Amino acid sequence: MSNTYITVEEAISRRGLRMVVVGEVPSPWSEAAKCIFHVKQIPWTGVRLAYDSQALKDWAGQRNAPVVVYDDEAPRSGWAEILLLAERLAPSPALLSKDPADRALAFGLAHEIMGQQGLGWSRRLQLVEAGLLGLGGFQPKVAAYIGKKYGYSPQAGAAATSRVVELLTMLAARLKAQHAAGSLYYLGEGLTAVDIYSASVLGLLRPLPQEVCPMHAGTRAAFEFIEPATEAALDEVLLRHRDMMYQRHLALPLSL
Repeated sequence: MSNTYITVEEAISRRGLRMVVVGEVPSPWSEAAKCIFHVKQIPWTGVRLAYDSQALKDWAGQRNAPVVVYDDEAPRSGWAEILLLAERLAPSPALLSKDPADRALAFGLAHEIMGQQGLGWSRRLQLVEAGLLGLGGFQPKVAAYIGKKYGYSPQAGAAATSRVVELLTMLAARLKAQHAAGSLYYLGEGLTAVDIYSASVLGLLRPLPQEVCPMHAGTRAAFEFIEPATEAALDEVLLRHRDMMYQRHLALPLSL
């Protein structure tokens, strides 16, 4: 992983792989992209997201993260297009199967973790809802901003916990079935992008320790908020998988 962070002006003048990331916060989408580049040993240079930077918006096309820019190609911000770029730049080790059915299953699972209405998305709305109701999660001002940005409504907030629970339950069942078949991974017998996405998103439900994932106290308190139904669905098999991923494949401490 890169520990090199430069200004947006420096990034614009360079070629190669540059990535806008959320600074000092282990955002699952930024962390997953970093992990993919780490596994594939693709060098990249980081730019911390600055919401007041017009130069960054003009270059990246948005005030959001992650945004990946490779050479003079158009910016990429979606988890799937970042993954496909990484597969193109470093075909080995492959994080997607060449088999069409296995590939389709990988994209389906990845969407349920990383995509709209997926685990990360729904957990974020859950933290917004808790913050707006004064129960925990994001601070009210932060919750209001994030909620407006990512489609919060009272109906979406009320539905977030049941969605989080059903996705955690599905993923835990998948891993248990894989363990019974002799594999530690979500698909087949080896590492895929799905494993990386799962490990990254769990940081929104059970953050890594402060010594390897330094966060401001308020951010950590928000991420650690969990209500009883979510706590019950956060099966230890998911956390053991996350720990295995960092022990075998990913880098610590996180590069924030």
